[in-house]
Amino acid sequence: MQKIRKGDKVVVLAGKDKGRTGEVVTVMPKDDKALVRGINMIRRHQRQSQSQEGGIISKEAPIHLSNLAVADPKDGKPTRVGFEVKDGKKVRVAKRSGATIDV
Repeated sequence: MQKIRKGDKVVVLAGKDKGRTGEVVTVMPKDDKALVRGINMIRRHQRQSQSQEGGIISKEAPIHLSNLAVADPKDGKPTRVGFEVKDGKKVRVAKRSGATIDV
C-alpha cells in the first residue's frame, strides 16, 4: 500500500517549489516519482503536428516522492503517514493529527 496516492494533497519539501501544495495527478511507483499539478513546471519546445500546434509549452515534470509529504487534512501542514485498521479496513492516518486520510 502506497503512502502517496493519486488525488492526494501534497506539500513539496525540497526543490524550487518548496512549501507549495498541489494535487497528485499520477504516481510512478517503479521510479519513486509523482506528477503534481502546477508543481515542478518545465518549458518544452513542441513541434507542430496535426493535432497540436507548435511553440513553447509548459508542463509538469515528475518529482521524487522523498521530496513530497501528504498535507494534513486538518491544517494542511506536511505530515508523515501511518496505517491503522478501522472496522476491518486498512486506512492511512496522519501522524501529526491522527486524522484519517482515506475517505
